[in-house]
Amino acid sequence: MTARAAIVTVSDRASRGEYEDKGGPGCEAWLRDVVTSPLQITRDIIPDGRDSVAQTLRRLVAEGADLILVTGGTGPAPRDETPEGVADVLEKELVGFGEEMRRASLLEVPTAILSRQTAGIAGKSLIITLPGKPTAIATCLNAVFAAVPYCLDLIGAGRIETAPEKIAAFRPKS
Repeated sequence: MTARAAIVTVSDRASRGEYEDKGGPGCEAWLRDVVTSPLQITRDIIPDGRDSVAQTLRRLVAEGADLILVTGGTGPAPRDETPEGVADVLEKELVGFGEEMRRASLLEVPTAILSRQTAGIAGKSLIITLPGKPTAIATCLNAVFAAVPYCLDLIGAGRIETAPEKIAAFRPKS
């Protein structure tokens, strides 16, 4: 069975066509480089805001997305409300994801402490929030993705496999 990943870019300017979306393509390129099992990927670009994020995530969860990556809107600026919109949808927050993404990012840039990345479960979907810059996306996904395949297994989502030389997915021995 093919797993389904959805990528959501949160940006007022990109949603209006005034700015080239780099986060969505960055997420997709990273997934295509690391995931070796069949993976269907869709992408959405939506405006900033709590309601737009929550509505989009509810739709993607209802449509059966296994993994949802949300890029952008996680900083401290007034329109950065991605974490609030995600919180409106989550049934269980997985705070370790945000902690580890910030830790890894702090090794590269001191402003990583301003980031409000998080992750959690809604239905059978794992939702992970990410920065908007492709290099920062890679840093964050490299830091946490070893746990993603097993998390998807635990919640009954689609199974994914990774290229072990890139990300050695951890699954406990049976």
